[in-house]
Amino acid sequence: MSGHGNLVRMANRIGQFFEAYPDEQEALEGIANHIEKFWEPRMRRQLLDFLDAHPDGRSPGEESLRPLVFKAVSQHRVRLSPGN
Repeated sequence: MSGHGNLVRMANRIGQFFEAYPDEQEALEGIANHIEKFWEPRMRRQLLDFLDAHPDGRSPGEESLRPLVFKAVSQHRVRLSPGN
């Protein structure tokens, strides 16, 4: 497993919490907010590197991003990029 596996798992746990929200936009915002506030820049960069390597959020032989997490990170990519 690459170094991204643990971050993907962590992001998916965040996503599981927000999947209970009835409003998808609120859930997407919640996921992005949590990652922006609580993940250090290095972790956010690694998650974005994972998406660069796996544009659909899926990695054969590794855990894939849950659809809601994939959508949240993709939509808020600029905001989640370190230095922004």
